[in-house]
Amino acid sequence: MSIFSKTCEYALRAVFYIASKTVDGSRVGIREIAKNVDSPEHFLGKILQDLSRKGIIDSAKGPNGGFFLTRQALKRPISDIVSAVDGDNIFTGCGMGLTYCSEINPCPLHHEFKKIRNRITKMLTGTTIGQFNKDLLLGKILLKKP
Repeated sequence: MSIFSKTCEYALRAVFYIASKTVDGSRVGIREIAKNVDSPEHFLGKILQDLSRKGIIDSAKGPNGGFFLTRQALKRPISDIVSAVDGDNIFTGCGMGLTYCSEINPCPLHHEFKKIRNRITKMLTGTTIGQFNKDLLLGKILLKKP
């Protein structure tokens, strides 16, 4: 089970992979990314095009083309990826999906879910895209089953 949509899961894994592989200024192609994050290539291509349009990642065409992240992009919070793909509902939405839920009209889960939602928000806004590079490169953390 995940708190993110499947699209967002693929986006997060792909961006982390791109970040870890392009720190040295190189670029990585869609086929390599899809293989290393266990994602369907065509679907991932659409996700990465959207992230590129939204300024989360960069891309270049041509024989030396591919996807990459700038040093500045590595400092962005991972909440930027989540917002770009899934919107901001994870940061503000009701745990039961009710549109009327608020401080004034709380649902049964409102007060407890708000605490969890706030912790998730803090983690996503306080963690940078490039923060995992070293552990990914050392194989301490994984983006797919070995």
